Amino acid sequence: MRWRGRRESDNVVDRRGEGGGLGGGLGGRGGFRLPTGGGVRRAGAPSIGFIIVAMVVLWLLGMNPLSVLTGDLGGMMGGSQMSSIEEDRPRTAEEGELVSFVSVVLAETEDTWTTIFQAEGETYPKPTLELFRGQITSGCGFASAASGPFYCPPDRSVFIDLAFYDELRRRFQAPGDFAQAYVIAHEVGHHVQNVLGILPEFNRLRQTMSEEEANAMSIRVELQADCFAGVWAHDAAQKGLLEQGDIEEAMNAATQIGDDAIQKRTQGYVVPESFNHGTSEQRQRWFRAGFEAGNWRSCDTFKATQL
Repeated sequence: MRWRGRRESDNVVDRRGEGGGLGGGLGGRGGFRLPTGGGVRRAGAPSIGFIIVAMVVLWLLGMNPLSVLTGDLGGMMGGSQMSSIEEDRPRTAEEGELVSFVSVVLAETEDTWTTIFQAEGETYPKPTLELFRGQITSGCGFASAASGPFYCPPDRSVFIDLAFYDELRRRFQAPGDFAQAYVIAHEVGHHVQNVLGILPEFNRLRQTMSEEEANAMSIRVELQADCFAGVWAHDAAQKGLLEQGDIEEAMNAATQIGDDAIQKRTQGYVVPESFNHGTSEQRQRWFRAGFEAGNWRSCDTFKATQL
């Protein structure tokens, strides 16, 4: 990815020197358990939000409403199965460059989604990217580095311990800077879902779901975030930021973090009824759908009859 010399976002907060403390916990592999009524949405009834929420409501008419997903990548990748990352490791020049990289990627997502929202007559509220080391307390509770990157709706923030990228490269065999960019773009996709009212609505209705229904809907939520990441990648390509092999890096990352791939890696067999983020093939397909179309309307996972 041609990122050097590009604008860095002002919305990166470095909390790597803080102690995480103790808190409420993640609430399971599927993601954080959000506070009841804690979702944040924009005031009023914006057209773009209304369109997507309407799609969700239409899809839900024939079944019980399901779970909210915070979109933590740790959930995608096995969460507690990840190796522990030391909290007191020294900062390096390589890590400093990685901070610049994620700041540029965040800035590029800001530009993409600002343009999309403006086309709908709306304002895009930019998320914050919070860097932490070892452990962190957020509006969604306590998290450790082993949880992986995650998005917290009440904070409107993406959280990441940069050492996760070592795990992505070594343990999950997903190297490359565009694989790293895909991680951020996916979490920003959850932010888009949040500001459109999708995640808060799921959170409100989540008490009526069965576990099976929750898994089914969480897959649709995650695949839409993958598709939104593809929409951003399309915009990056239009700007000439992509290099040869970048899309393949993202597609490989999507493959490595599919539910089936994770279960095969961690337990040697798959249990499809427990999937809650999508298979490798599904994750690839929806990222590709967003990338090829370059239009958020191509990301209607809620009405799709086949994922």
